[in-house]
Amino acid sequence: MESLTAVSAIELWGGIECTVNRVGDRYTDQVRLSGHHDRLDDLDRFADLGVKALRYPVLWERTMAGAAGNPDWHWPDARLARLRALGIRPIVGLVHHGSGPYHTHLLDDGFAAGVGRYAAMAAARYPWVTEWTPINEPLTTARFSALYGHWYPHAADDRSFWTALLNQVDATRAAMTAIRTVIPDARLIQTDDLGRTYATRPLMPQARHDNQRRWAGWDLLFGHVDRHHPLFAELDRMGLGARLRRIVDDPGPPDIIGVNHYLTSDRFLDHRLDRYPDHLHGGNDRQAYADTEAIRVLDPPPAGLGGALREAWQRYRTPIALTEVHNGCTREEQLRWAAEAWETAAAVAAEGVDIRAVIAWSLLGSWGWNTLLTGDGVYEPGVYDVASGLPRPTALASLWRGLPDGAPRHPVAEAPGWWRRSGRLIYGSAAAPSPNGRTASTTRPLLICGGTGTLGRAFADACVARGIAHLSAGRETIDLDRIGDLAATLDAIRPWGVVNAMGWVRVDEAEANEAACHRVNADGAGALAEACADRGIACLNISSDLVFAGDGDRPLVESDVPRPLNAYGRSKVAMEARCAGLDGSLVIRTAAFFSPHDPHNFAVAALAALAGGRPFAAAHDHVVSPTFVPWLVNTALDLLIDDADGLWHLSAGEAVSWADFARRIAMACGYDPDLIRPVDGATLGWRAPRPRHVPLGSIRRPLAPSLDAHIEQFARQHRMMSRAFSSDGVR
Repeated sequence: MESLTAVSAIELWGGIECTVNRVGDRYTDQVRLSGHHDRLDDLDRFADLGVKALRYPVLWERTMAGAAGNPDWHWPDARLARLRALGIRPIVGLVHHGSGPYHTHLLDDGFAAGVGRYAAMAAARYPWVTEWTPINEPLTTARFSALYGHWYPHAADDRSFWTALLNQVDATRAAMTAIRTVIPDARLIQTDDLGRTYATRPLMPQARHDNQRRWAGWDLLFGHVDRHHPLFAELDRMGLGARLRRIVDDPGPPDIIGVNHYLTSDRFLDHRLDRYPDHLHGGNDRQAYADTEAIRVLDPPPAGLGGALREAWQRYRTPIALTEVHNGCTREEQLRWAAEAWETAAAVAAEGVDIRAVIAWSLLGSWGWNTLLTGDGVYEPGVYDVASGLPRPTALASLWRGLPDGAPRHPVAEAPGWWRRSGRLIYGSAAAPSPNGRTASTTRPLLICGGTGTLGRAFADACVARGIAHLSAGRETIDLDRIGDLAATLDAIRPWGVVNAMGWVRVDEAEANEAACHRVNADGAGALAEACADRGIACLNISSDLVFAGDGDRPLVESDVPRPLNAYGRSKVAMEARCAGLDGSLVIRTAAFFSPHDPHNFAVAALAALAGGRPFAAAHDHVVSPTFVPWLVNTALDLLIDDADGLWHLSAGEAVSWADFARRIAMACGYDPDLIRPVDGATLGWRAPRPRHVPLGSIRRPLAPSLDAHIEQFARQHRMMSRAFSSDGVR
């Protein structure tokens, strides 16, 4: 493991995604979605990370949710008191991507005064709080609410955008005036998203406008938007000149610039629409163009986070904090982005830029940002994963905890993030190629035992896609029948983790070969897990729904007692008993694999028959939870990186019979579902008895989000493989 540079001058701060935004008449509250509303002890978890300050919501919409003028302070009272007791400075936010309670909105002439009155009440109640962010990301919120129409009040024109921004700037000024009446030394930490827009030559004027507009929120607060400012004439023509002059006469400059920079913040505008999918097409009132992430097109890559920090410093010469560091991605990419953000802050600080802090953002994850908070969306874990209802620290927790002191980090964090690998360029290249930075040549690998088998190859493919250094080993390297050699093999390879994708998988043949099956699946797997535990190496073993008798009528969870009906199931129960209690040992029960890349699974066998016009028999009286292999391996890798241990269920969140599953596969792939012949399982010639009802549930995490979505992914990949096969001819 390598050490990160310790930068004692930069503080670690934290923050929870706390948006309360309005779409139509519906408010979405991230604090309730995360469960944080009901968990005071989350604050103790945050203290354990070592954060010195915490961006924290005392939001207008939440406190004034009842009748106007009747605030309910019970919730923030308890939370701010606990933060004070823990020695964590709260950075209090009053509006976070919101538009206020029902009676107001961003285009309301009374919005700013309303925020000011609420700020006065908050300051009077918490006179010891010295750091405030009255309005989070005013420019971004104005864009989404009044230029793009995503959020209330759903306007979509330039004048509404500028009015919404000016109202938020006036609200910030009013709030800080009210707060400083009570707390004279109160500091304004003003956040906003900061990126840069790049463009093809025909779109350079639009890019220049975007690159002027991105500063508008801060420029207004600093009093810079006077008649010499490049945006003044445009706003004056809209009738907003008098407001600009009032702000110039009485500005409200931030004490700290809060830079929020994501991998999507730098944009690229391209007039060549044919290069991009339809969902990226847009334009202005004169030109149509595609708007995509610059990191997906530019080579050399855009200036990114370092460029944003340097530009902000050059423009304002005001202390800076990175106020949101989060990457909604797989776990290793989250680690890489967090580590790179800290390193970038340290490097920029070494150049003389006044960097005060880096904020570990989205401590409890977030919901719905894949829909831009316009509807129900997916959950992105953060430093803690709260999908099960109980916060579970991910690998980010130990990373953030160690960053200020230069502690070692997880080996997968040493590799370059996807934004520094060549695969980032998915829409061609807009400039000459350039080297992409760090490599992972010295990184300790993930050892995949059985890497030549179907499951092992799936893990290897996922590692390639995710930039995880790995070694796929067959029996010539590691053999579970040679238990005495396992320790020496681990010592020679020095992996950080081991995936055991080896084992006896022929369920029917195990009935006549139970000793051989047990030797590999239980004895060999157990010895491997014990050797890993002795060396502090994470280890993953795969179990099965066949550990259960299947005589109930509900989903089976991790705490249910196994009662296997066959030799294969007994071997897996023995493995679980030996492995699940070891330190660093993860056992995942799953079921009914399906993947287009495996010629031996049920779904592919069904399609082979249907493609030939032949009927396919499937049991209608045996119920399972089909599991899409790519989802399984990616979720398992996240858990392994998180140092999760013990027994976990990973499968589809839906119970279906084999016959129903086959019909759904057939329909998704364009075959006749009537060719599926529902039959009794007893007629299929199974030598090993099978449990009749073994859908898997979980008390540890939500299961796969949607079986239909996974079937559609399977069908899409199957079609792509079929086309590739047809175009290449017979192989």
